[in-house]
Amino acid sequence: MADQLLPTTVVGSYPQPDWLVDRELLKTMVPRVRVRELWRVAEPYLAQAQDDATVLAIRDMECAGIDIITDGEMRRESYSNRFATALDGIDNDNPATIINRAGRSVSVPRVVGRISRNGPVEIEDIKFLRRHTRRKAKITLPGPFTMAQQAHNEFYKDNDEMVMDFAAAVNEEVRDLEAAGADVIQLDDPWLRNDPDAAKRIAVPALNRALQGLKVPTVVHLCFGYAAVVPGQKPSGYAFLPQLADSTADQISIEAAQPKLDLGMLKELSGKTIMLGVIDLGDRTVETADKVAERIRAALEHVPAERLVPAPDCGMKYLSREIAYGKLLALAAGAAIVRRELT
Repeated sequence: MADQLLPTTVVGSYPQPDWLVDRELLKTMVPRVRVRELWRVAEPYLAQAQDDATVLAIRDMECAGIDIITDGEMRRESYSNRFATALDGIDNDNPATIINRAGRSVSVPRVVGRISRNGPVEIEDIKFLRRHTRRKAKITLPGPFTMAQQAHNEFYKDNDEMVMDFAAAVNEEVRDLEAAGADVIQLDDPWLRNDPDAAKRIAVPALNRALQGLKVPTVVHLCFGYAAVVPGQKPSGYAFLPQLADSTADQISIEAAQPKLDLGMLKELSGKTIMLGVIDLGDRTVETADKVAERIRAALEHVPAERLVPAPDCGMKYLSREIAYGKLLALAAGAAIVRRELT
């Protein structure tokens, strides 16, 4: 990790420019299947445009003073669909339609065969990031449990078997990402909260399978959903959290600022580094550095500074770039305040 106390990082995504994606359309969804109409740039020029947007995201994170950065996920329509729909066993041409908890129709991948990975998906992403920064570089992937929850199973008799096949596919990818230069690898598994009974049965074995053999620091991210698409009061606690103490992940990433999480529960993750959300993405007001420092100090009552990584609550994809950048400045400045107090 970064060679200092309280290294700052981002969860993953950063706002995509309006010239790259249709942000008004994006506000209406978190795509599970491919949604090519989101992109404003024609296919022959799309990869070049995504590269340019990635450089902008990298520079914003560097200029804001963030220690461990990502590529901003500029090439993704959502945090999960790019990897999930690249796997064998998925019918991308004929997605399934389900009704979500909000009563809305949602298109999801159909699982029609055994899940497997037929080749690298994000390798060029980490190579590009590695070429364009000297800072610690983190790459993110959807977790196996979340991908299974977001798919319609028409092949497996046992859903747990499907989860483990997703985990095996993730493991093949993360091993290649590590070899390509990733300093940190993060799995986004927010749907662990969606079915806690199933999560208690299979989530930890699946995460351990997905992270098997890695030597770089690993993270599992949990949240209650993007603030822009999950309005209103969020729970003050997780239905599935203490069980992650038994996983091989080095860090657990938790949304805490917007839901005003009871930080006492962090003691249940003794031994894990906590990547803690101290930036509220549901509030379009940019926090002051002092407010961020206050949230970090509150966490230090439960976690030693050596095991705390300040971060935003979730991905910043749905914010404006101006607000996102301001919040990153506050994150870096707030961490610096507390760091000075500790040294």
